[in-house]
Amino acid sequence: MPNIPYITDADIEQHRVPADLVAAIRARRANGSLLNLDRMLLHSPPLARGWNTYLGAIRRDLNVSPLLRELAICAVAKLNRAEYEWLQHAPELLTAGGTQTHLDALQHIDSASSNAAVFSELERLVLTLAEEMSRHIEVRPSTMDGLRSHLPDREVAEIVGIIAAYNMVSRYLVALGIGRE
Repeated sequence: MPNIPYITDADIEQHRVPADLVAAIRARRANGSLLNLDRMLLHSPPLARGWNTYLGAIRRDLNVSPLLRELAICAVAKLNRAEYEWLQHAPELLTAGGTQTHLDALQHIDSASSNAAVFSELERLVLTLAEEMSRHIEVRPSTMDGLRSHLPDREVAEIVGIIAAYNMVSRYLVALGIGRE
């Protein structure tokens, strides 16, 4: 159960939240339906509006590959025990070119970044970055150097931003007890 109730369709119909905001969130969603995360965010229209814009840009406007993006998000979900985030993004990883073998290996998040049988060198660096940022905040210079040997600076900045953003997402989800639809 969530720690505070989700905004309901009745709340929306009674105009307790701005209609343009609900429409913008629905437009970002694949099937136009509101997720439980959206229904929680709608308690604060300014927060929901900023979140929708920010996460929308992360999901569709960055240069970093969708595979690396979703790998990073799934790693953060496992590192932070954010099951809702995992349930939303594991299918996205598959859509972006990941495999069931990737998802299975991520179930063992503590050893994923050293699993050369499943992950490429760049993927292992992204997993290392996710672990360092999520668990230790500080990133080792060797991790940054490794990433910079594979990616242009823009994409390094983007993957760091993705990991930072989804640490925010996971903390929101876990703190408020947001569960699956």
